[in-house]
Amino acid sequence: MTRELTDSDYLAELEPVAADALNQHLSRSVHWYPHDYVPWANGKNFAAAGGEEWDPEQSQLSELAKAAMITNLLTEDNLPSYHREAMTHLSLDSAWGTWVNRWTAEENRHGIALRDYLVVNRGVDPVALEQARMEHVANGFAPTAEEEEAIGAGVLMAIVYPTFQELATRVSHRNTGKVCNDPVADRLLQRVAADENLHMIFYRQMSAAALDLAPDQTLHSVASVIEKFRMPGTGMPNFRRYGVLMAKHGIYDLRQHLEEVVLPPLRQWKIFDRTDFTARGEKRREELAAYLETMSKQASRFEEQRDRLLAREAARAEQRDSAVVG
Repeated sequence: MTRELTDSDYLAELEPVAADALNQHLSRSVHWYPHDYVPWANGKNFAAAGGEEWDPEQSQLSELAKAAMITNLLTEDNLPSYHREAMTHLSLDSAWGTWVNRWTAEENRHGIALRDYLVVNRGVDPVALEQARMEHVANGFAPTAEEEEAIGAGVLMAIVYPTFQELATRVSHRNTGKVCNDPVADRLLQRVAADENLHMIFYRQMSAAALDLAPDQTLHSVASVIEKFRMPGTGMPNFRRYGVLMAKHGIYDLRQHLEEVVLPPLRQWKIFDRTDFTARGEKRREELAAYLETMSKQASRFEEQRDRLLAREAARAEQRDSAVVG
């Protein structure tokens, strides 16, 4: 039976890989500045500075775009919790610490840029937005005791979970930009999504190295992360309502989660082609395959229900329009 690796084992063995992945990231990353993505000429003072307070009529965003933008921004706002988790499990020593701090600095730009865009354009109520930020950041985000027990070594949680999480936020940001009906917002969110993709690549490389180092143990963590995955925005005000709206209109739904977030890393790691698992790993791989099949069936059922719902809504809208014309 193979030995279970500890966090210290993973940190020591993977540190050279982290150093190389960090250097690759630095060579690929793009220097950009939040102020270049905000239409400052649209801004005006609020009441406390002699202007006027926000009014819903001032927003040019649809209810769907508002929900998605708020969800994305509040997710970015909870960076202190994400930094704490990364720092705790990956440490601030050597290449690990350089990565954690660099990643945190890059992620911080996202919240700055998104908030500036929304406030300058009066896209959402800034008071409600700030209240939601305070509540969400105060609550924080961390793995539950059940998740920690299931996933295992903290280092694995800190590199496997972000592989999928960074992909998830990339999808959400990219699709949110498309529904804002504003080329400025679309450009900003494409920029943020590109950052998330580079972050995902770092974590995906680290997870690949962990799989080579300890195949069975790392596979178990990969499968557990997938089975117990929670979006980082879970727990924010209105998260469920906004999430349903986003899923209904194709910004982030179960099919996208499966095909654009879960499956690509599994293919990259060749999870279902590897021959280095023991019987224990083979069993866990079979369990993961069954879980993915269940996810696919659930996604199909949701799509069928959504199509029927949208068709009924379209028919009612057509009847209303006909009645008005008549």
